[in-house]
Amino acid sequence: MHKALIACRAGVGSSLMLKIKVNEVIRENNYPIEVEHASLDAVPGFSGDLIITLIDVADELKTKNLPQTIIGISNIVDKNEIKQKLEEIL
Repeated sequence: MHKALIACRAGVGSSLMLKIKVNEVIRENNYPIEVEHASLDAVPGFSGDLIITLIDVADELKTKNLPQTIIGISNIVDKNEIKQKLEEIL
């Protein structure tokens, strides 16, 4: 089972919408992923293996050499993009 953190800078708007869409994709495809939602402040204490965020935030996080796989999503309501990116890591 993978553990994913869905985060954005404030943890309110875009990441909440992304969480809803990611959960829909997970349910529709029976992916073994548990999802948490928070702001970027939660990243240092997150012990899971995936961070799902907006593409610009993902680019920033990738420079920090975090142990998690970083997934950047361009269109937070595009379930096809979300599905494709999740399948790449599963």
